[in-house]
Amino acid sequence: MWRWLLTGFAGLLIVIGLAAWWLRMDLGTRYYGSPGPKTFVEIPRGAGIMHIAALLGEAGVLRHRLPFVVYVRWAGKSRSLKAGEYLFTSPATPVEITQRLERGDIYYHTITIPEGLTARETIALIAQSGLCKLEDLEKALPHSDWIGDLSPEARDLEGYLFPETYRVPRRITAEQLLKTMVDRFREVLLHLKAQHPLPQGWTPHRIVTLASMIEKEVKLDAERELVASVLTNRLRKGIPLACDPTIIYALKLSGKYDGNIRKRDLKIDSPYNTYVRTGLPPGPIANPGEESLKAALAPASTDFLYFVARNDGSHQFSKDFETHERAVFRFQKSSH
Repeated sequence: MWRWLLTGFAGLLIVIGLAAWWLRMDLGTRYYGSPGPKTFVEIPRGAGIMHIAALLGEAGVLRHRLPFVVYVRWAGKSRSLKAGEYLFTSPATPVEITQRLERGDIYYHTITIPEGLTARETIALIAQSGLCKLEDLEKALPHSDWIGDLSPEARDLEGYLFPETYRVPRRITAEQLLKTMVDRFREVLLHLKAQHPLPQGWTPHRIVTLASMIEKEVKLDAERELVASVLTNRLRKGIPLACDPTIIYALKLSGKYDGNIRKRDLKIDSPYNTYVRTGLPPGPIANPGEESLKAALAPASTDFLYFVARNDGSHQFSKDFETHERAVFRFQKSSH
């Protein structure tokens, strides 16, 4: 009987030793068995270790599930694995996979939205990146209710899609993405307002409208506050703003912009025609960045009423029409 017991015990030790050896070998062996060059694995929030192992195994990331489960439990990491979507493109050991899940090395799509794009140009860029479908983005654009508490005059999201580089999940919806951009706009504007309170008689919507015009007129950061001063000085005196970008925006809305502004375009019947109408246009003409919002809130203190491009990215500023005319001749007419 003792002989049978000893034989059974010895056999058990051999089995345990072989199992330990197999576990050790598997934990130290890199593996990638997905049929494609890359595979995504979505780890749901609250998923247990067995569920996670099954997802990784089905995706071809794990050769065997048991070593991964044993290691995670032995290392006490069951509750530290983070939910999210993970991208796998090369062989990895179960230990390395555990470390990735513990770090939360989640896959994000990066997209950069430049300053000065219109809302429609912005969603076209997003659609081109493959993140969301254009038709879904178009359906989300009228959601002015997302900004209604801060800017009740807003009729859509023009001006409120903050330009920045965003890292977002691959499966983000159109509404989620645009809402993220609106929330970022809110965060930036509230921060700026804390430093530069709204001027008397101004609303956030008017500030964003002014900032969008500054964004389209200026290439050099150093000139933003100067251009803001020209526009606010003209508003105060009741002089038409005569802002070419508002004409361009009006032409884009009517589908007639071909890259040029002609003399007849300055007479078009549009609320965005700042050559024939005084005051600000009814809303933003693009999505301004932080520096333009700041300039709109805190323009420079000047007597300038005019500016003209010098053809090098900068502008010549003038206090009166005669000086401005000479600058126009010098920098514009004489160059043709």
